[in-house]
Amino acid sequence: MFLGVPLIEILWLALAIIVAGIITGLLAGLFGIGGGAVIVPVLYEVFRLLAVPDDVRIQLAVGTSIAIILPTTIRSYLAHREKGLVIPSVIRLWAVPAVLGVICGAVIAVFAPPSVFKIAFIAIASFIALKFLFASDRWNLGSELPSNAAMTGYGFVIGLASSLMGVSGGSISNIILTLYGKPIHNAVATSAGLGVPITIVGTLGYILAGLPHQALLPPFSLGFVSLIGLAVMAPLSSLTAPYGARLAHALSRRTLEVALAIFLLLVSLRFLVSLF
Repeated sequence: MFLGVPLIEILWLALAIIVAGIITGLLAGLFGIGGGAVIVPVLYEVFRLLAVPDDVRIQLAVGTSIAIILPTTIRSYLAHREKGLVIPSVIRLWAVPAVLGVICGAVIAVFAPPSVFKIAFIAIASFIALKFLFASDRWNLGSELPSNAAMTGYGFVIGLASSLMGVSGGSISNIILTLYGKPIHNAVATSAGLGVPITIVGTLGYILAGLPHQALLPPFSLGFVSLIGLAVMAPLSSLTAPYGARLAHALSRRTLEVALAIFLLLVSLRFLVSLF
């Protein structure tokens, strides 16, 4: 026993965290996403076993997820930038409004019930998955990106949704860019770049949001960020991100779209089940 928890359960959970850390890095490079959809469910179960109160459990999982995928997102972006596929103008337009959206999401995290985070993920991720799986190029809003005002609005939505879901925003920015005719490989690379400011500000935001709840949080927590979870998963996911990026550039566009869709549907199903 360790802190009242059977040692065998701790060992299995540690193994799950290690595996999730490796998968997280591969997903970050492959899809331009931070892998938070993998991290959040695993950490949620870890915190449940450690008797973290329901009122703060999902927020702690989301905040820790954002902190974990920060180095992964940076490495993924650098790997994609070497290929010359990042669209700098999009990152410039989206960075500031996305950061504002992340800040709003962190504020919501202080007050919102756990179901808000799960419903947000299910709704957005399912829409993205269905678009990639069934519509492909038929769901297009144009061949060029919209006005700066519209792009600003998109940036804010990406940041807000990312903050509520515990992800880097890659899944959402992917769908927007492909709706306006951008190739999936460019969308993935650009999404990785946008994820850098989102995860930096998201980590700081969740640390501050959790400070009023510090008494309810487990040891070695800095606000809504578990330093133990960060220490275990971040190095593994960061190391494997470049391998995912290489795989992304080796795959065809359609293969990448279908793989991303299946992944998002599986994670959405997991969150849907957890609502009941």
